[in-house]
Amino acid sequence: MEPPPSGEEEEGVGRFRDSEHQHARYNPLRDDWVLVSAHRVKRPWQGQLEKPPPEDVPRWDPNNPLCPGATRVNGEVNPQYEGTFVFPNDFPALQPDAPEPGDSDHPLFRAAAARGVCKVMCFHPWSDLTLPLMSLAEIRAVIDAWAELAAELGASYPWVQIFENKGAMMGCSNPHPHCQVWASSFLPNEARLEDRTQRQHLREHGVPMLLEYAEQEARRKERLVVENADWLVVVPYWATWPYQTLLLPRRHVCRLQDLHEGERDSLASIMQRLLIKYDNLFEVSFPYSMGWHGAPTGPYLEEDCGHWQLHAHYYPPLLRSATVRKFMVGYEMLAQAQRDLTPEQAAERLRSLPEVHYKQRTKEMS
Repeated sequence: MEPPPSGEEEEGVGRFRDSEHQHARYNPLRDDWVLVSAHRVKRPWQGQLEKPPPEDVPRWDPNNPLCPGATRVNGEVNPQYEGTFVFPNDFPALQPDAPEPGDSDHPLFRAAAARGVCKVMCFHPWSDLTLPLMSLAEIRAVIDAWAELAAELGASYPWVQIFENKGAMMGCSNPHPHCQVWASSFLPNEARLEDRTQRQHLREHGVPMLLEYAEQEARRKERLVVENADWLVVVPYWATWPYQTLLLPRRHVCRLQDLHEGERDSLASIMQRLLIKYDNLFEVSFPYSMGWHGAPTGPYLEEDCGHWQLHAHYYPPLLRSATVRKFMVGYEMLAQAQRDLTPEQAAERLRSLPEVHYKQRTKEMS
């Protein structure tokens, strides 16, 4: 695809404004483009309205298989855990001993072995306590458990994907605060793509792509949401989802398990600040899918992965309110991604939100 017009005035054409005129933006991390059509957010909405997440989640439910002391579907009883709790997924998408498919008889019908393990990690024993409502010490415990799992599974598996689906809108079937960790014998599509683009950027520019990008965003400020001495969160220049964010370390670090003590503390702080802003945006427990990307592991631990920079993606679907989401259909599925407000508008709105959770403000006022 050719780069979009530079915005210079042409005969009969007004001055370009990114908040008013459609344009395309390049995503160097995925080597693709997103169409930005900020004027579309003004159109009236008569489509589907989502149900807001329930506010009355019980703190403990003996029938909830993620609660302490509950019996899971396989008959195992959870311990009375008081912090994080990790256990094998009872319905794993990957298993370590799956047989290998046979040889293909045609290049258009290829299959490959896919082995691995899938784990579930509960963040907290209480079902009604999401990450933004946890203490910094509790969030830090989650980070430490992530790093421990990344190191443990990464000792043998090439890719360890830590991800959280929050809210029924993102396919989460249980409100209890938890995430999943899938380790695979192969590099998934997104990992292979990011490996290629970051490797190419380092070769051509002599600096890791996302390290350079973080430095640029810290200087420009217009897409900055929150920052501290070790981390910053931005709505990326190439964001696809309305309030998508990218969490980046300021120093060059390849993997989650490489973070030192101070960086883990400051990560807990910036995660809490971001997630409080997310909840405050529409005063609802904000749905999203998030996940960590870092340098591959397993056999790649012996290779130079200096082109990689650790980062976390947050992909929230909500667009206008707690009940109106962005749909990725039609043009997005058949042509390319498209968004309905500029990343700068989204960042400004998130940046201006208070960092005290709306539920805590309500308690203080009552």
